[in-house]
Amino acid sequence: VENEEGVKAYIQKNEWNAGILDGIYILSSSEFEISYAHKEIEQINWNEEWEKNFDPIVVSDLCAVRAPFHPPYEVKYEIVIEPKMSFGTGHHETTFMMLCYLLENDFENKTVLDMGCGTSVLAILAEKRGATNIDAIDIDEWCVENSEENIDRNHCSHIKVQLGDAAKIPSEATYHTIIANINRNILLNDMATYETALKKGGTLFLSGFYKEDLPLITETCNNLGLQFVDNKERNNWVAAQFVK
Repeated sequence: VENEEGVKAYIQKNEWNAGILDGIYILSSSEFEISYAHKEIEQINWNEEWEKNFDPIVVSDLCAVRAPFHPPYEVKYEIVIEPKMSFGTGHHETTFMMLCYLLENDFENKTVLDMGCGTSVLAILAEKRGATNIDAIDIDEWCVENSEENIDRNHCSHIKVQLGDAAKIPSEATYHTIIANINRNILLNDMATYETALKKGGTLFLSGFYKEDLPLITETCNNLGLQFVDNKERNNWVAAQFVK
């Protein structure tokens, strides 16, 4: 977790040892000095902590993302998410921008891939926007389990969740829209797979990278025949739209 002073990292107590950071090169760099400390966190009710710190969000006055313990919102699209160990409540800049893109584009009767689905909040909004055949894929078992719970919680019936990576993506042009909110390196590695799975004229929405990564992302897409349409920026994070 990044903060103004540096980074906080967490690990299970039984996996920690005093020399666990010895092999990290940057900590022994001669160019600068990095100090660090560790401490054991006392046991608390993490669900209660999460509830205290999880505020609902509203996107473009059209979509609200809230937890089950929040009161309902009077908006066109309301999504109820209980993230547990998964990423994707809409609070992070990348998820928020992707929600904006989904609200701005047509999904009626579209086939959609939500790659790196996390909580499946994006897949859920795609169905609420009219998508009729949605694949949601994540490499994390927690995400798959949590996605299935959230899909049921939001009364969705057109989303199929799969455990795995890009190898799970069909090898033919299948989707009108692909959503991939992951990170720069995985996006670059899997871009050719996304292009193959995207129908001609289809749209690719990418996020999970910084503003300075956009030229490389764009160049990689252009080389595969994916043309840049536009991008959004929020606190140096970027989401971008490409078309095949």
